[in-house]
Amino acid sequence: MDLQLEGNVALATAATSGLGLASAEALAAEGADVVVCGRTESRLDSARKQLAAAGPGDVRAIEADITDPDHVEALVEETVETFGGLDHLVTSAGGPPSGSFLDTPNDAWYDAYDLLVMSAVRTTRAAYPHLKESDAGSIVNITSRSVREVIDDLVLSNAVRRAVIGLMKTQAREFAPDVRVNAVLPGAHETARIEELIDDAVDRGEYDSYEEGYDDWAADVPMGRIGEPRELGDVVAFLSSPRASFLTGAAVPIDGGSMRS
Repeated sequence: MDLQLEGNVALATAATSGLGLASAEALAAEGADVVVCGRTESRLDSARKQLAAAGPGDVRAIEADITDPDHVEALVEETVETFGGLDHLVTSAGGPPSGSFLDTPNDAWYDAYDLLVMSAVRTTRAAYPHLKESDAGSIVNITSRSVREVIDDLVLSNAVRRAVIGLMKTQAREFAPDVRVNAVLPGAHETARIEELIDDAVDRGEYDSYEEGYDDWAADVPMGRIGEPRELGDVVAFLSSPRASFLTGAAVPIDGGSMRS
């Protein structure tokens, strides 16, 4: 299916690895010009090469911290100056630390809110005027299935990410019909984040090995496996495209059927 994204301009935040990078790669494969940001030079270089190989469009990989308001403003400004506009925004962020409620200090809550919620608020505020000018303006927020069903020892993700869904639903109504706003709710995918969570659980003594933890993550997935990042990326590209032109305010689970609600 041609998603009609060729020549469009897409910005994906915190997208030098994981599901953000997979989403940027799917957009690039459809012919979009893609900008990603991150904080690590080596990851920026790697992402730039991967995205350049994915499709015919131009690629920019910019160093930026999405928790820094000045960095966010500069990121959007550089994107628009380079490509002459902005059609699609994909917001993502690294996951907050794992842990139970009683083990999570107060400061960690503020840090998680800044990382997960305010990064999306600031980026969307900076990008919206340009998205509104586009004939294809869209926003996709990458969140987690934890916004629907809590995950043990992920209290920050369980609680704080839900604010992004409230934000998305509000924006979908406020921005229509000029800009569509949707979210994806990933389950377990084979990313560095999953590796980190499993390693943390091994350190806590919940698993004897990484392999045991990995199998446990996949055990309750009806599809019988953990997802591939690009499988989520392809859905993000579809939601960004004119093929999803009547779809806004949706929170789409991509979890192999593991969510029961």
